[in-house]
Formats: sequence, structure tokens, C-alpha cells
Amino acid sequence: MDLEFRDARDHADLLGVPVVKALTDWPHADRVQVASIDPELADTAAMSGAYGTAMTDSANCVVISGRRNGEERVAACVVRADTRADVNGLVKHTLDVRKCSFHPMDRAVEETGMEYGGITPIGLSPEWRLLIDPRVLEIDRAIIGSGVRASKLFLPGTLLAELPGAEVLDGLAR
Repeated sequence: MDLEFRDARDHADLLGVPVVKALTDWPHADRVQVASIDPELADTAAMSGAYGTAMTDSANCVVISGRRNGEERVAACVVRADTRADVNGLVKHTLDVRKCSFHPMDRAVEETGMEYGGITPIGLSPEWRLLIDPRVLEIDRAIIGSGVRASKLFLPGTLLAELPGAEVLDGLAR
């Protein structure tokens, strides 16, 4: 299958509502492209196999939460698809919580306004921390979610460090 790349700013129909809003104000939005995909192939491994993209060119955004003194602390972690976020090590330490885990799926969908399997760092709540593994920044053309399962965003990985509140953390992924 072939991917047809388009300027994301011109294709709001292929993006989640929070992503459209975020791209409106982001000075780097002109470097973001979108491509339609089969929503059944939104999982990174399935998408890579069907469209011939490398796992090392994809970045996954996972939402992690924990509590400290009754306060919930949430972070979106962006890691290269061939790695996993160090949830019980660096993420737990960074959030300063005793225990953390993946944010419940139904809450992640509701709180992001994005579809499960399409959650992306672009357009997340400014109240959440945005943690990025430095290997993601090395991707020439990073593939990330678009807020919906029926498309993917493509942009230079370095731009993810330019998102509001982004924190690049060595050792975020293993």
C-alpha cells in the first residue's frame, strides 16, 4: 500500500480536533504532513508491515499516570516504536510517584479527545507533562498518531522537542 502525504493544516478531516487546534498555533505546523491509513492498521507494527515503514521511524505516545499525596500526575511519553518507556524507573521517578502505570484507556481517550491508537503528543493538555526520549529526535521523518486511527502524521523528529512543555529525557526508553 502507498501513502499519500498532504499538508496536515489543509486536512482537518484527517485529524483529531485537539490536533487541529494545536497545529493552528504551532509555528512548525508547515512541516507536518498527514497520510490516510486503514484504521484497522493503526497499530504501529501492523501499519509498518502494511505500508513498508520502519519501526525505527515510528514513535508511540503512551499516557502514564500515578499519584502522590492524593494528587494524580499524568505524563505523555513519546518513545521510538522499537523501544518501551521505562515506566517503573525513569517515568515513576520523574513524576515523583510511588507507583505508576498506563493511564486507563477510557480516561486517556476522554481526556485527550483523541481515539485510542491515534493519541499523539500534538494537542495534549498543557497540564500533562510531555516526556520525549532523545532517540525520537533523531528520526528524519517521524511517524506519529494524528488523534484518529484513520491517519498518521509525518514530521521531523526534532520538532517534537519544540512542542509546548516538551521535556527530552535521556533513558526514557529501553
